[in-house]
Amino acid sequence: MLSLPYRRMARRTRNMTVLYGVGAAFSLACTTAQAIPVYARQTGSACADCHAGSYGPALTPYGMRFKLNGYTDTDGKGFKLPVAAQLIGTRNVPARGESSNRLTEADVYLAGRLTDQVGGYVKVSSNNDGHNRFDTKLSDVDLRFVAKELKLGGKDLTLGVSVNNNPGFQDPIAALPGASSLGPPGVTGTVLNPSSPNAPANRVIGATVYGLYDSRWYGEAGTYNSLQRSTQDRLGYNPNGDPGKLHDTGYVRFAYMRDLRRQFFSAGVVALSTKRELPRTGGPKDKLTDLGYDLTYQYLGNREHIVQLSYVNILEQRKYGSLPTPLAKPRGTVHDQVATAAYTFKQSYTLLVSHMVSTGSRDDGRFFPYGVPNTTANLISLYWAPFGKDDSYTAMANLKLAANWFRFTRFNGASDNIFGAPGTNARDFNAFSITASVAF
Repeated sequence: MLSLPYRRMARRTRNMTVLYGVGAAFSLACTTAQAIPVYARQTGSACADCHAGSYGPALTPYGMRFKLNGYTDTDGKGFKLPVAAQLIGTRNVPARGESSNRLTEADVYLAGRLTDQVGGYVKVSSNNDGHNRFDTKLSDVDLRFVAKELKLGGKDLTLGVSVNNNPGFQDPIAALPGASSLGPPGVTGTVLNPSSPNAPANRVIGATVYGLYDSRWYGEAGTYNSLQRSTQDRLGYNPNGDPGKLHDTGYVRFAYMRDLRRQFFSAGVVALSTKRELPRTGGPKDKLTDLGYDLTYQYLGNREHIVQLSYVNILEQRKYGSLPTPLAKPRGTVHDQVATAAYTFKQSYTLLVSHMVSTGSRDDGRFFPYGVPNTTANLISLYWAPFGKDDSYTAMANLKLAANWFRFTRFNGASDNIFGAPGTNARDFNAFSITASVAF
């Protein structure tokens, strides 16, 4: 067993890792955008046709169909260069620490149609490390083969294959954490939550087969394998965030969706099961099973007033392969929930509020010092996207100005002294930012 000074040092290191993870989660939630102009050029449709607020990431029913069709829909007017770019500048004001003004992200997108049946989405991002050095990484990938305009029993049928690196990112409804980038950050979390420590997002490769029947019934099944630590490093990711070696991983998704033109609703279930070896020492494996459901509703009307609501509930059952201390339990659960509401006026002005909660079963041997990992956070975002509409100055480029407030009321099982010793409170993770995003 480590001596007391070394245990304290390890604990401080873990706490700093958690702090950096919270900052990354805030950045992910505030800067994610998928309304890239290359799709507007390809289809002849404005960004607002796919995204209620003209910039993403939440999808309209039209945007869902475009994704299901493998990003291959076109206006039929010849070849369009499948390349776009995005720049993001941020004024960040944390509750603790120094404020900063930086170009925080520069992205290149290789996205769109290759053939009638093949299309995709690839994002390569360069993130400012805080010292005006940029770390380039391969972000989300979704490559598709799709067979459209099929019939079964006189009803429309779409079949496809997705090769992707983030479980849930490929989902057409875009409510799951992998697609929305909204998940409670904390000291632990579900596998399907990209804000969880050692999450598989962008560090795995997998393939799923999906189908949409009668424009209502959606099903998907597939598997994933984690990338080698050396491969993660070459792709721009710190190996310390390794999700571990995954074995026997299965992903299943079913959903019912109904497009009523002026309204849309969906109800779905999702499951992911895997055996995780972390660290990769050839030792015992943790058995992890995520079971979740999600509900969404959109009021689209005449597009002047748009309301989008979503709720995601994911329960993870854990059977641990080893016990780090005599107090640790062999089994446990983690529960992630996200409720989000967004109102958009004239497809330009959006107010988004997201409430994120993560709870877990008591385990004094794993969650120091309070025995529970519970976290509660809120994201409030107000943004303006002046372009990206049919009557805009341009529909082929876009701008988003956003004000974001990330607020914590609980972290690591407490509101005050969250790591046991005085000095760090949940509210110390609060942060306010102003971002300017330009896509072209």
